[in-house]
Amino acid sequence: MSRPIRVLVVEDEDITAEAHAEYVRRVDGFELAAVARTGSEALAVLGLSQSRREPQGAVDLVLLDMNLPDFHGLDILRRIRGAGLPVGVIAVTAVRELPMVRKAIASGVAQYLIKPFTFAAFSDKLHHYRQFRDSLAQHGEATTQAAVDMAFAALR
Repeated sequence: MSRPIRVLVVEDEDITAEAHAEYVRRVDGFELAAVARTGSEALAVLGLSQSRREPQGAVDLVLLDMNLPDFHGLDILRRIRGAGLPVGVIAVTAVRELPMVRKAIASGVAQYLIKPFTFAAFSDKLHHYRQFRDSLAQHGEATTQAAVDMAFAALR
């Protein structure tokens, strides 16, 4: 197996944040990079804060709540994409309104997990994300249509 996928949990509720962090620790092939309780903390960890600090460590995947005290999750997602960070994002949220789900997908989330959920559902999303990443990584600098189709199929 390749190196672990480093995960940033972005969740404002203390108990939920710790539960998600523990879930990450329990899934083989993933390691917790950090937990951010606000959008500002998440941006700082990713090196996108106003202070332009260096990132606290490599992050490969962000588990992003949509309802944060200082930013909406979509704003964080737009900043990630606008900066060109090559990180995956899985929305992990109670937001279930279809217009918001569509906006999240259009903004580049790889997966969408609606709270509450079981560890099995959480683990399944992470495993599918790993299959997606590993599938694309096998092809070096260029790929084929069949390989891209297989990678996207892994997300589903």
